[in-house]
Amino acid sequence: MPHLIGRRTEADLRALDLTEPLKGLLTWDQQQRVETLAPARFETPLGRQIPIDYEGDHPAVELRLQEMFGVTTHPTVGQNRLPLRVTLLSPAGRPVQVTMDIPRFWATSYADVRKDMRGQYPKHPWPEDPTQADPTLRAKPRGM
Repeated sequence: MPHLIGRRTEADLRALDLTEPLKGLLTWDQQQRVETLAPARFETPLGRQIPIDYEGDHPAVELRLQEMFGVTTHPTVGQNRLPLRVTLLSPAGRPVQVTMDIPRFWATSYADVRKDMRGQYPKHPWPEDPTQADPTLRAKPRGM
């Protein structure tokens, strides 16, 4: 009930995030178990926390392709190590590739994606071997 204070319209109720009220019904141990089995966020190699979407057939995240440079094992969630469906985005935030196998993507279709992206986004890094590159969200420094 305290979460409903000040909510007067249907729009107010739709905007209500039920995560915290529902967590409040669980013990600390139960909350930890939920976080282990179905984490709310995926931590990128740069330390950013990306929300995991559980609404589809597979848990999913969306993030910029360059942020996954250096990743050699596909991200998974839960006790059963369910693979995340990863939507890799261009520097402009447009979907470039959807994969459930990052290492295979690097080994196969990344070369074609790299070719297209280098032309569209020349100021951003597109290494030949993304498994050895450092993850980044930045463009190349000027003069490179």
